Amino acid sequence: MAEAVLAPPVDPETSDGAPPRPDVSHIITEDDEPVDNLPSEKQQRLLVEPLYVSKAVPRPFLAAANVGIFYALTQPPIVPDMFLSLGVEVADDWWAQEHRSYFLWEFGKPPDVVVEIVSNRRGGETGRKVERYAQLGVLYYVIFDPQQLLQSEPLRVYELHVGEYQLRPDDALPRVELALTLWEGAYEDKRDRWLRWCDVSGNILPTGVELAEQQRQRAEQERQRAEQERQRAERLALRLRELGIDPDEDRADA
Repeated sequence: MAEAVLAPPVDPETSDGAPPRPDVSHIITEDDEPVDNLPSEKQQRLLVEPLYVSKAVPRPFLAAANVGIFYALTQPPIVPDMFLSLGVEVADDWWAQEHRSYFLWEFGKPPDVVVEIVSNRRGGETGRKVERYAQLGVLYYVIFDPQQLLQSEPLRVYELHVGEYQLRPDDALPRVELALTLWEGAYEDKRDRWLRWCDVSGNILPTGVELAEQQRQRAEQERQRAEQERQRAERLALRLRELGIDPDEDRADA
């Protein structure tokens, strides 16, 4: 059974009684090396933006792509393609070294969901990463394998139970009140099969562009309904005049 990874040890207290903060000045939080491919990068954005656009996820939360999760001062981070952590907030001074990445001891909890996008057979998504995320206590581990390089299905969702992951029979994430689905369609300039978030009712969380289009369509429908009502009223008024009834006089009497 995997054991949860603890925060780095610190002295009980300082001279003023407050616990000292771990020294992270030696930690490299980013190396500026471009390592992702174009399909993965676009998929990562599609998994992050709709969470912030939607009201399905209670605030506060943090959703990020390609950001390191640091669990020990002397160990390199694990860097998922995307993660979601509920009930946490990024510090106001997020440029400070201790706030630039996801330090477990700063946020006080592991992410609730991590998503790995398989683009080759060397990433360790079905091996060492499974063990590490379980040790960290991540509730859900998602493997999206669009080319089915490592698994027979393009999508697998694992849920943590007593320190070990169990494959779910569906793509639901009930403990975070979300679900995932495979969606065929166009995102930005590319049509493909994408991994997308759903709410508990199965409704796909829209992107900002999709939400704006939905609002535009609703406004157009309202305009059309108003126009149809105006035309109906004009036809009724014309019919009344043909019958020798002044509709304006009727309205004045009313």
